[in-house]
Amino acid sequence: MPAFALLVEYDGAPFIGWQRQTSGLSIQQVIEEAAAHLNGGEPPLATAAGRTDAGVHAEAQVVLVEIAADLPPERVRDALNFHTRPHSVTVLAAVAAAPGWSPRFDATGRAYRYRILNRRARPALDVGRVWHVQRRLDATAMHEAAQALLGRHDFSAFRAASCQAKSPLRTLDRLDVTRLADEVVIVAEARSFLHHQVRNLVGTLVEVGMGRRPASWPRAVLDGRDRARAGQTAPPEGLTLTGVRYDPPIDWG
Repeated sequence: MPAFALLVEYDGAPFIGWQRQTSGLSIQQVIEEAAAHLNGGEPPLATAAGRTDAGVHAEAQVVLVEIAADLPPERVRDALNFHTRPHSVTVLAAVAAAPGWSPRFDATGRAYRYRILNRRARPALDVGRVWHVQRRLDATAMHEAAQALLGRHDFSAFRAASCQAKSPLRTLDRLDVTRLADEVVIVAEARSFLHHQVRNLVGTLVEVGMGRRPASWPRAVLDGRDRARAGQTAPPEGLTLTGVRYDPPIDWG
C-alpha cells in the first residue's frame, strides 16, 4: 500500500498525548480515524517520530501512515485535514515514503522548545502554552548551568520512573536558555530523549534561575544519577516538539 510521511502540528491540551490508550482521545486516534476514510473504512496504524505526553504540543511532528487509496500527496494532506476537523490537529505536508522507512528509527535528531512566562501577571493569550513562573528567573545562570550538561551522559537523574528506554545514556547536543522580554525560552536538541527528560531538565534549571541552587548544581545532580535529587518535572503545557531531523532531509515541498 502507498505510504506517506506527514508533517503534523497540534495543540496537545485537549489530548491524552500522542499514543492511543484505553480511555481518552489521543492525537494518534484522530489521525488514524481520519485516515480510515482513505483506507476503505479501516483505521491504519499511524506511527510518530516521538510520543508526546498529554498537554505537549508539536509544530513539526513526523508521522507515517499507509493507506489503500493511491492519491497524490497533496490530496492526502487535504483529505486528512478535512477529516481531522474540528480537532486541533493539522497536516502541514505529506510526501511519499520509501518502503521500510520509519519516522522514529530513521530520525537523526529531535528539537524541543520550552516556554516560561516569567512575570507577575498570569497569561491570557498563552494559556496552555507556557509555564507561568512569577518569581524573576536569572536566565544567564540557567544557561551557564545548562552548558555543563551537554554531551553523552547517563541521564538517570532526569528520566521518568516510567521511562521504558533500555539505556539512560543520551547525547545532549544543545541546551540553550535565553530571555525574550517576559519569556525565558529553553531549546533542547538531541538524537533522542528519555521520557520526561526535557521537562526534568527545565525544572532543575529553574531552581538555579530562582537562586535556590548554584549553577554547578545541575551537573552534580547529573553525576549523582538520582532522580530524587533533581528539580520538579516542569508542566507539559510549556513544551513543544519543534522539529525532527533526517539524513537526507525530507523535502516537504
